[in-house]
Amino acid sequence: MAERTEEDVPVIYLHDIKRQYMQGETPLTILNGAKLALWAGQSVALVAPSGSGKSTLLHIAGLLESPDEGEVYVAGTPTSGLPDVERTQIRRTEIGFVYQSHRLLPEFTALENVMLPQMIRGLKRSETIKRSIEILSYLGLGDRIKHRPAELSGGEQQRVAIARAVANAPRALLADEPTGNLDPHTADHVFQALMQLVKGTRVAVLIATHNMELAGRMDRRVSLVEGEIVELD
Repeated sequence: MAERTEEDVPVIYLHDIKRQYMQGETPLTILNGAKLALWAGQSVALVAPSGSGKSTLLHIAGLLESPDEGEVYVAGTPTSGLPDVERTQIRRTEIGFVYQSHRLLPEFTALENVMLPQMIRGLKRSETIKRSIEILSYLGLGDRIKHRPAELSGGEQQRVAIARAVANAPRALLADEPTGNLDPHTADHVFQALMQLVKGTRVAVLIATHNMELAGRMDRRVSLVEGEIVELD
């Protein structure tokens, strides 16, 4: 029997995920048996109407929220029964997040914003500086590392946010409308930087987006229909 490798196991696998919220006294079903596998080096676009559950799905995939039923596997490991401290550790080391708003700390430089998650993880300062400069340079920001967010353009801010999200070399990157606040030209530039990272690091990427042009340039497109994941092509 051939030895099983990491390539045989999805980076994240959502299995029969169910999630309800109470709307007054009425249960509102958001996810109803959703299944999704994210593979290393693959980009997946999640396109669905507002209110369909895209953000909920991302939060559950990123262990920010727990499903009512079902299981979230990270690199083949079930996570539902793990204590909060272990789920937090997985989020810190295995999963990166990018939001529509860059959420950079305004008092810190681009370099310091990217260093921060690595220092929280416990890496040496010298190591975090070296790695942060490498990532920012890779994303075309080598000459902007000492600038604070207010001194950067919208596209530059979002590229710093992407650099911060991948600073700890996560297996998966989850992005919620990462180009939603950007003009089309800047959005395209940020998207290209993101896809360059996917190819260069083989991180698995799930992006919730309304931008069908960008979604069409990704490896897969999925949607949410009545709480279930549907492949679009």
